[in-house]
Amino acid sequence: MKSGLRSGRLIKWKDDQGFGFIQSVDGSQDVFLHISEIKDSNRRPQIGDTIYYYVGAKNGKIHASNAFILGARNKEKSSNQKSVSNNVSFSFPFIGTCLISILPLLGSIHFAWRTATILPPTNLIPLILYAGISRITFTLYADDKYRAEQGQWRTSEATLHLFELMGGWLGGFIAQQQLHHKNRKNSYQVVFWAIVIIHQIGWLTWLLFHKAIIG
Repeated sequence: MKSGLRSGRLIKWKDDQGFGFIQSVDGSQDVFLHISEIKDSNRRPQIGDTIYYYVGAKNGKIHASNAFILGARNKEKSSNQKSVSNNVSFSFPFIGTCLISILPLLGSIHFAWRTATILPPTNLIPLILYAGISRITFTLYADDKYRAEQGQWRTSEATLHLFELMGGWLGGFIAQQQLHHKNRKNSYQVVFWAIVIIHQIGWLTWLLFHKAIIG
């Protein structure tokens, strides 16, 4: 064991806020742990985990730093594997964005064209909403990740989902891939993809039944 490396059991964990407390093996003091200090982990912390960590101090308060979860560390990759992984992570956001946005984009353009003489200029609202709300949602993701890393008060998941539902899910998807934020939490992903599917089904319904809808 390296000098200064300590261990303890995670006794409290608030997964939605990304922090908890470690009970040191000697029972001397509970140590604050933030999710940003967990390194090389293949999952999120859980109560009862054995945590190895170094002790750090910030603003006069003791906290765990450079921590890892016993039995949950990522295996080292060869240089070739890292190269392939980097290429995949670079190309996936572009490909994924195209795949999930093509139906809403076609639907929005078709809606604007079919209702140009019926609802001007409100026929452009879907396109404007997708562009504007997606940008706001991306910014919210970026701000929430920054707050998580700084241990500050977080943006609620309900707020993020609300903006996704209003049309910002594309910005949320891009943020998840580029910022690596909220993309590993299963409960969040279930709601996120449900929102994406709702939008996909909505535009598919429009494309198939627009004549009946607008008369």
